[in-house]
Amino acid sequence: MEVERVFIGAGCNRVVNNVSWGASGLVSFGAQNAVAIFCPKTAQILTTLPGHKASVNCTLWLPNSKFAFKAKQLEQHFLLSGDAEGVIILWEYSLVDAKWRYVLQVPQAHKKGVTCITAIMVSQQEAVFASASSDGTVNVWEVVFPSTRGGDCKLTCSDSLFVGQKPMVALSLAELPGNSKLLVLAMGGLDNKIHLYCGERNGKFLRACELKAHTDWIRSLDLSLPVYVNGETSLLLVSSSQDKGIRIWKMTLQDSSASYKKQQTSLASYIKGPVLVAGSSSYQISMESLLIGHEDWVYSVEWQPPSTSSVEGMECFQPQSILSASMDKTMLIWQPEKTTGIWMNVVTVGELSHCALGFYGGHWSPNADSILAHGYGGSFHLWKNVGIEYDDWKPQKVPSGHFAAVSDIAWARCGEYMMSVSHDQTTRVFAPWLNNTSVENEESWHEIARPQVHGHDINCVTVIKGKGNHRFVVGADEKVARVFESPLSFLKTLSHVTSDNSSFSADIQADVQILGANMSALGLSQKPIYVQAASTPTDRSNTEGFDTLETVPEAVPVVLTEPPIDEQLAWHTLWPESHKLYGHGNEVFSLCCDHDGKLVASSCKAQSASVAEIWLWQVGSWKSVGRLQSHSLTVTQMEFSHDNQYLLAVSRDRHFSVFQINHKGTDEINYQLVAKQEAHKRIIWSCSWNPFGNEFATGSRDKTVKIWAVETETSVKLLLTLPPFKSSVTALSWLGLDSHSNRGLLAVGMENGLIELWNLNSRGGDGHLSVQTASPAIKFDPFLCHVSTVQRLSWRNPQKSKDSETVQLASCGADHCVRIFRVTVT
Repeated sequence: MEVERVFIGAGCNRVVNNVSWGASGLVSFGAQNAVAIFCPKTAQILTTLPGHKASVNCTLWLPNSKFAFKAKQLEQHFLLSGDAEGVIILWEYSLVDAKWRYVLQVPQAHKKGVTCITAIMVSQQEAVFASASSDGTVNVWEVVFPSTRGGDCKLTCSDSLFVGQKPMVALSLAELPGNSKLLVLAMGGLDNKIHLYCGERNGKFLRACELKAHTDWIRSLDLSLPVYVNGETSLLLVSSSQDKGIRIWKMTLQDSSASYKKQQTSLASYIKGPVLVAGSSSYQISMESLLIGHEDWVYSVEWQPPSTSSVEGMECFQPQSILSASMDKTMLIWQPEKTTGIWMNVVTVGELSHCALGFYGGHWSPNADSILAHGYGGSFHLWKNVGIEYDDWKPQKVPSGHFAAVSDIAWARCGEYMMSVSHDQTTRVFAPWLNNTSVENEESWHEIARPQVHGHDINCVTVIKGKGNHRFVVGADEKVARVFESPLSFLKTLSHVTSDNSSFSADIQADVQILGANMSALGLSQKPIYVQAASTPTDRSNTEGFDTLETVPEAVPVVLTEPPIDEQLAWHTLWPESHKLYGHGNEVFSLCCDHDGKLVASSCKAQSASVAEIWLWQVGSWKSVGRLQSHSLTVTQMEFSHDNQYLLAVSRDRHFSVFQINHKGTDEINYQLVAKQEAHKRIIWSCSWNPFGNEFATGSRDKTVKIWAVETETSVKLLLTLPPFKSSVTALSWLGLDSHSNRGLLAVGMENGLIELWNLNSRGGDGHLSVQTASPAIKFDPFLCHVSTVQRLSWRNPQKSKDSETVQLASCGADHCVRIFRVTVT
């Protein structure tokens, strides 16, 4: 049996210094406790690296795009990642076979979270890096890379600096021009000053001087490569701050003969600023320029990387160009004017728009033709300069995903797309988009809609099966469940996405009168936009005395012909809410729908038997048609058997219960409790029915999975218990392989993020064979798996068709990731 990765959807951790664009062309970022790697060319996340036990705060490629000119012959690239507990890990990436390797954890970890990592490539085999932490220390390390793949890295600590009570959040390293043995380390943080330290590669770093000018926390620093102009050698430092300003400082190497002349105390020496003395050389520091253009905190500044073509030997040319990213949701490129030399803003991307929260960082691609920002909503924004004669920056596709734990997933009724809900308060739709460009006509998955952007954390979702328009029900941290119906714009987009149009007959589209939906001001109910009304734009300018900047913009639902970017997703792909289901006394916790699309069951968080009732709702009329009492604590998961005869529920009270459901006439439903049993020693987290029979599996915090069978109308029998797992079992999904022999495959997801598949086989005579034996089929490689709790597993089609050898399994987890695997069943 083989498993391969098809898709990973994840958002970026919402911290500064989290993203790095490597000389390898790949981008790294933190997604909860994982380090995720994505390829900007394909807009796909390639892998996630497991190893951190806390949220990843910063990542840094060695070499990153700044040192791409030194990386031409490198076969191995390295990556540093630092987390919220102070741990820093070094990874190796081999370009030849695109394989990753955990190299080492940096010894003497910081006591608190890592806030920033900076590095400099001294040679192809050697780098110096510095890390800053909230514990008030800055550590400087020298690392020598192995000449062969898989060799040992030599790591030595050059120095550990204690910077005081106000920690540093921005660092930058550079070799001093005219003396490459000496390094300068610039640091800035909560005391509004820039501190400069000098030292040798493997020696101590001494405080040289400080620069005072910013009036708020310093957020980002970047030292340029040496600049040679008119015979003088200098180094440029750019700094940005929460005071909304960007400053450029110039450090000029002074003539040693000139330093003998006595410094006159004149006005000029006051203006010039401090002198940095390093070894036998001294550098005059002056403020070159103050750049004002942003309207909010400036979180990052970065010098344009030198173009690899301009490199002769190891000397290279530093382009006079700076990229800045700010909380005002814009990125600006600054360049000096040719005649006057005054720094001007030459390119603006992003929008000063309704998305009130902005960018945490901006980065150049290694060849400087693209710029990438990551934003408050865990989203990426990429622009590429496609102009030939003049600059023309156009938005590009990027990977996207949730930026908080993903609580539930559901497949569309025919498996055309997958829906996920999360504690980031959004519902998202991911679908395979057929690439006409690629040779093999391969499909790549993208987020194609964001049907709900809510004001509460979302806990559960179920897609309504059966005929008619696409509908789903979702439950969040509120007492109502909400029903959504697909708008026309989504139906048309979907027929673009999927190659076969069978499931979207024209009659569905003809009946749908709703084009899209608008966000409400408080972000709870989404109002429909009707097809007729869409042609006449409504005037929303008379918002009774509201601040005009805060008004919610008018959505413009469109049919998408290529995967959308974040701006489109956030506003223009909403679905209208059609009903609210009132009844529960607490926050809705789990939902499920029967296989005919007639009933929906819901449960809520509960600490007493009266609140722990399961409510049954009739699809269509949305009337409450039953209240099932059995459990005394929260029902954690429910599922209807595949013949819709039984409803299985598992609960925190360690019991499962099976109800028999009979439809009497159109509106009436009879239900009775068939069995209730204490099944495990701890909370039961999940359950799953056999698609071909009346057996089901339950999985619990006690690290066991048990297989049960409904024998008669009054009893349930334990068939077998799987050997104990290494971690709590949090998700189960049963795939039917063969109805004749009742062969199945059970996917088991655990609290440690790992996933295993188990073969379930039956032995015995005629009639329906019950499952007798279980054997492990495959354990997923940790590099394929989640890095924290698996919340839900779901097979794309639970009954495997005869002709296909492969099946797809979807999973979601607390690590913000949605994953899809392709399993080849032999």
